[in-house]
Amino acid sequence: MHEKKIMATNSPSTTLLTNRFQEALVFASQLHSTQIRKMSGIPYISHLLSVTALVLEDHGTENEAIAALLHDAIEDQGGQETGQLIRVKFGDIVANLVEDCTEPKEWRQLSWRERKQKYIDKFSNNSLSARKIALADKLHNARSNRLELLRYGNKAWDTMSKGKKEGTLWFYQSIIEASKKHDPSFLVNELEQVVKELEHL
Repeated sequence: MHEKKIMATNSPSTTLLTNRFQEALVFASQLHSTQIRKMSGIPYISHLLSVTALVLEDHGTENEAIAALLHDAIEDQGGQETGQLIRVKFGDIVANLVEDCTEPKEWRQLSWRERKQKYIDKFSNNSLSARKIALADKLHNARSNRLELLRYGNKAWDTMSKGKKEGTLWFYQSIIEASKKHDPSFLVNELEQVVKELEHL
Protein backbone atom coordinates (compact mmCIF):
# COMPACT_ATOMS: atom_id res chain seq x y z
CA MET A 1 0.00 0.00 0.00
CA HIS A 2 2.81 2.38 0.96
CA GLU A 3 4.67 1.65 -2.28
CA LYS A 4 1.59 2.49 -4.36
CA LYS A 5 1.30 5.88 -2.69
CA ILE A 6 4.91 6.68 -3.52
CA MET A 7 4.40 5.69 -7.13
CA ALA A 8 1.32 7.90 -7.43
CA THR A 9 3.18 10.87 -5.93
CA ASN A 10 5.98 10.47 -8.45
CA SER A 11 3.63 9.98 -11.39
CA PRO A 12 4.48 12.09 -14.48
CA SER A 13 0.97 13.55 -14.36
CA THR A 14 1.41 14.85 -10.80
CA THR A 15 2.14 18.58 -10.47
CA LEU A 16 3.87 19.57 -7.26
CA LEU A 17 3.37 23.23 -6.44
CA THR A 18 6.24 25.09 -4.81
CA ASN A 19 6.74 28.43 -3.08
CA ARG A 20 6.63 30.06 -6.53
CA PHE A 21 2.95 29.22 -6.79
CA GLN A 22 2.27 30.56 -3.30
CA GLU A 23 4.07 33.78 -4.19
CA ALA A 24 2.04 34.08 -7.40
CA LEU A 25 -1.19 33.51 -5.46
CA VAL A 26 -0.39 36.39 -3.10
CA PHE A 27 0.76 38.58 -6.00
CA ALA A 28 -2.44 37.95 -8.00
CA SER A 29 -4.59 38.64 -4.95
CA GLN A 30 -2.81 41.95 -4.37
CA LEU A 31 -2.99 43.00 -8.04
CA HIS A 32 -6.73 42.36 -8.33
CA SER A 33 -7.72 43.26 -4.76
CA THR A 34 -10.15 46.03 -5.81
CA GLN A 35 -11.55 44.29 -8.89
CA ILE A 36 -14.95 42.58 -8.94
CA ARG A 37 -17.01 40.66 -11.48
CA LYS A 38 -19.31 43.04 -13.36
CA MET A 39 -22.79 41.90 -12.47
CA SER A 40 -22.42 39.67 -9.42
CA GLY A 41 -19.92 41.82 -7.53
CA ILE A 42 -17.95 38.68 -6.63
CA PRO A 43 -14.24 39.38 -5.93
CA TYR A 44 -12.29 38.91 -9.15
CA ILE A 45 -9.79 36.59 -7.51
CA SER A 46 -12.53 33.91 -7.59
CA HIS A 47 -12.25 33.87 -11.40
CA LEU A 48 -8.45 33.58 -11.30
CA LEU A 49 -8.62 30.73 -8.78
CA SER A 50 -11.24 28.92 -10.86
CA VAL A 51 -9.20 29.23 -14.06
CA THR A 52 -6.12 27.98 -12.23
CA ALA A 53 -8.04 25.01 -10.83
CA LEU A 54 -9.20 24.05 -14.33
CA VAL A 55 -5.63 24.25 -15.65
CA LEU A 56 -4.37 22.01 -12.84
CA GLU A 57 -7.26 19.58 -13.42
CA ASP A 58 -6.09 19.37 -17.04
CA HIS A 59 -2.66 18.25 -15.74
CA GLY A 60 -1.17 21.72 -16.03
CA THR A 61 2.39 22.40 -14.93
CA GLU A 62 3.31 24.82 -12.18
CA ASN A 63 4.29 27.42 -14.80
CA GLU A 64 0.91 27.03 -16.47
CA ALA A 65 -0.86 27.32 -13.10
CA ILE A 66 1.05 30.50 -12.23
CA ALA A 67 0.29 31.98 -15.65
CA ALA A 68 -3.39 31.10 -15.10
CA LEU A 69 -3.37 33.06 -11.84
CA LEU A 70 -1.83 36.02 -13.67
CA HIS A 71 -3.52 35.72 -17.07
CA ASP A 72 -5.41 39.04 -16.70
CA ALA A 73 -2.66 40.94 -14.89
CA ILE A 74 -1.19 42.77 -17.89
CA GLU A 75 -4.54 43.61 -19.46
CA ASP A 76 -6.27 44.75 -16.26
CA GLN A 77 -3.55 45.81 -13.86
CA GLY A 78 -0.69 47.86 -15.22
CA GLY A 79 0.10 46.87 -18.79
CA GLN A 80 3.66 46.14 -19.83
CA GLU A 81 5.09 47.38 -16.56
CA THR A 82 3.22 44.57 -14.82
CA GLY A 83 4.35 42.21 -17.56
CA GLN A 84 8.00 43.03 -16.87
CA LEU A 85 7.45 42.52 -13.15
CA ILE A 86 5.98 39.08 -13.85
CA ARG A 87 9.03 38.26 -15.98
CA VAL A 88 11.40 39.22 -13.17
CA LYS A 89 9.43 37.44 -10.43
CA PHE A 90 8.35 34.27 -12.24
CA GLY A 91 10.54 33.91 -15.32
CA ASP A 92 10.24 33.98 -19.10
CA ILE A 93 7.98 30.94 -19.50
CA VAL A 94 5.27 32.38 -17.24
CA ALA A 95 5.63 35.90 -18.65
CA ASN A 96 5.36 34.66 -22.24
CA LEU A 97 2.25 32.63 -21.42
CA VAL A 98 0.58 35.63 -19.79
CA GLU A 99 1.44 37.77 -22.84
CA ASP A 100 0.00 35.08 -25.13
CA CYS A 101 -3.30 35.30 -23.20
CA THR A 102 -3.39 39.11 -23.34
CA GLU A 103 -5.07 41.33 -25.92
CA PRO A 104 -2.44 43.89 -27.03
CA LYS A 105 -3.09 47.50 -26.08
CA GLU A 106 -3.27 48.58 -29.74
CA TRP A 107 -6.32 46.36 -30.28
CA ARG A 108 -8.41 48.64 -28.06
CA GLN A 109 -9.01 51.02 -30.97
CA LEU A 110 -10.73 48.22 -32.93
CA SER A 111 -14.40 47.29 -32.77
CA TRP A 112 -15.37 44.50 -30.37
CA ARG A 113 -15.87 42.04 -33.25
CA GLU A 114 -12.52 42.89 -34.86
CA ARG A 115 -10.75 42.56 -31.53
CA LYS A 116 -12.27 39.18 -30.81
CA GLN A 117 -11.46 37.92 -34.31
CA LYS A 118 -7.84 38.85 -33.74
CA TYR A 119 -7.95 37.03 -30.41
CA ILE A 120 -9.32 33.90 -32.11
CA ASP A 121 -6.54 34.06 -34.73
CA LYS A 122 -3.94 34.50 -32.01
CA PHE A 123 -5.45 31.68 -29.95
CA SER A 124 -5.25 29.31 -32.92
CA ASN A 125 -1.53 29.98 -33.34
CA ASN A 126 -0.57 29.92 -29.66
CA SER A 127 1.24 27.10 -27.87
CA LEU A 128 -0.66 24.22 -26.29
CA SER A 129 0.06 25.71 -22.85
CA ALA A 130 -1.33 29.12 -23.77
CA ARG A 131 -4.44 27.57 -25.34
CA LYS A 132 -5.02 25.49 -22.20
CA ILE A 133 -5.04 28.62 -20.04
CA ALA A 134 -7.23 30.53 -22.50
CA LEU A 135 -9.69 27.62 -22.71
CA ALA A 136 -9.91 27.43 -18.91
CA ASP A 137 -10.58 31.19 -18.88
CA LYS A 138 -13.36 30.91 -21.46
CA LEU A 139 -14.90 27.91 -19.72
CA HIS A 140 -15.12 29.69 -16.40
CA ASN A 141 -16.46 32.83 -18.09
CA ALA A 142 -19.15 30.74 -19.78
CA ARG A 143 -20.03 29.06 -16.49
CA SER A 144 -20.33 32.50 -14.88
CA ASN A 145 -22.49 33.70 -17.79
CA ARG A 146 -24.83 30.75 -17.23
CA LEU A 147 -25.11 31.49 -13.52
CA GLU A 148 -25.80 35.19 -14.13
CA LEU A 149 -28.49 34.38 -16.68
CA LEU A 150 -30.16 32.00 -14.25
CA ARG A 151 -30.02 34.62 -11.50
CA TYR A 152 -30.81 37.80 -13.40
CA GLY A 153 -32.49 36.73 -16.63
CA ASN A 154 -31.84 38.12 -20.12
CA LYS A 155 -30.63 41.49 -18.82
CA ALA A 156 -27.41 39.69 -17.93
CA TRP A 157 -26.53 39.57 -21.65
CA ASP A 158 -26.23 43.36 -21.64
CA THR A 159 -23.40 43.33 -19.12
CA MET A 160 -21.48 40.32 -20.39
CA SER A 161 -19.71 42.03 -23.28
CA LYS A 162 -20.20 44.51 -26.07
CA GLY A 163 -21.07 41.53 -28.24
CA LYS A 164 -24.28 40.85 -26.29
CA LYS A 165 -25.84 37.38 -26.80
CA GLU A 166 -25.13 36.93 -30.51
CA GLY A 167 -21.53 38.10 -30.30
CA THR A 168 -20.76 36.22 -27.09
CA LEU A 169 -22.05 32.95 -28.53
CA TRP A 170 -20.15 33.53 -31.79
CA PHE A 171 -16.93 34.10 -29.85
CA TYR A 172 -17.30 30.99 -27.72
CA GLN A 173 -18.25 28.85 -30.73
CA SER A 174 -15.22 30.13 -32.65
CA ILE A 175 -12.94 29.21 -29.75
CA ILE A 176 -14.52 25.75 -29.60
CA GLU A 177 -14.02 25.23 -33.34
CA ALA A 178 -10.39 26.32 -33.16
CA SER A 179 -9.79 24.13 -30.09
CA LYS A 180 -11.17 20.96 -31.62
CA LYS A 181 -8.43 21.11 -34.24
CA HIS A 182 -5.74 20.99 -31.57
CA ASP A 183 -6.94 20.24 -28.05
CA PRO A 184 -9.62 17.57 -27.62
CA SER A 185 -9.65 17.94 -23.83
CA PHE A 186 -12.40 18.02 -21.22
CA LEU A 187 -12.10 21.82 -21.26
CA VAL A 188 -13.30 21.95 -24.87
CA ASN A 189 -16.03 19.39 -24.27
CA GLU A 190 -17.43 21.17 -21.23
CA LEU A 191 -17.22 24.58 -22.90
CA GLU A 192 -19.28 23.21 -25.78
CA GLN A 193 -21.90 21.85 -23.36
CA VAL A 194 -22.16 25.14 -21.44
CA VAL A 195 -22.46 27.16 -24.66
CA LYS A 196 -25.32 24.92 -25.82
CA GLU A 197 -27.09 25.76 -22.56
CA LEU A 198 -26.40 29.48 -23.06
CA GLU A 199 -28.07 29.35 -26.46
CA HIS A 200 -31.36 28.48 -24.77
CA LEU A 201 -31.16 30.93 -21.85
